Amino acid sequence: MDKPRRSAWRFGVPVVCLLAGLLLAATHGVSGGGEIRRSDAPRLVDLVREAQKSVNRLTSERDSLVKSVDNHHGGSPSADAALTAITNRSDKLAVDAGMDPLRGPGLVVTLNDAQRDAEGRFPRDASPDDLVVHQQDIEGVLDALWSAGAEGIQMQDQRIIGTSAPRCVGNTLLLNGRTYSPPYIVTAIGDAGAMQAALAASPLVTLYKQYVVRFGLGYTEQPRPQIDLVGHSEPVRMKFAKPAGPVGY
Repeated sequence: MDKPRRSAWRFGVPVVCLLAGLLLAATHGVSGGGEIRRSDAPRLVDLVREAQKSVNRLTSERDSLVKSVDNHHGGSPSADAALTAITNRSDKLAVDAGMDPLRGPGLVVTLNDAQRDAEGRFPRDASPDDLVVHQQDIEGVLDALWSAGAEGIQMQDQRIIGTSAPRCVGNTLLLNGRTYSPPYIVTAIGDAGAMQAALAASPLVTLYKQYVVRFGLGYTEQPRPQIDLVGHSEPVRMKFAKPAGPVGY
């Protein structure tokens, strides 16, 4: 009776040990290894801490820039008041500078090249230069209108401002980078009577009128009770002369 009992223990113990080993191996595989997970934890904490430091640094830089902008463009009662004063001053100057549209009574002056007669011919004694509107003719009209107190002037579809410089290229007009063909229409807001008197007294306009009679150039003056002028829409770029450097020999 003792022999079978010893035989059962002899086979049972190894089987139990084998099963326990398999269980330990499976547990280690599922967990991924306890030592690896413990070594990863400090690295993740360090990454979080570095990211937080970076966020704090960028936040500080942002706050500093916001404060700088506020100091220059508002953010305090004194800065806001200064900015408001500058804006109001700019709005008032924009009218005189020709940046804003303008409406009022005024005068329309039209200049045109000479036209052929009924037989399709120009005067025999005329040269090509006698038959076209020149830059000096346009400048004479503009100067006379300004001298008569014109509040604003427009030529073709552009407002004339301090930096405008009409230029004649052949039989076309160049104004602020755009070219125009005759007739040239100059529209001015102001006292029409005063502007007509200034045109009549202008030597350049008087000379042009002589060519109107002799060679058939076009010229008209039309007072109007209401005129609309556009505002200058292109960017205003001011240019200043600079002293030349020393010349080498």
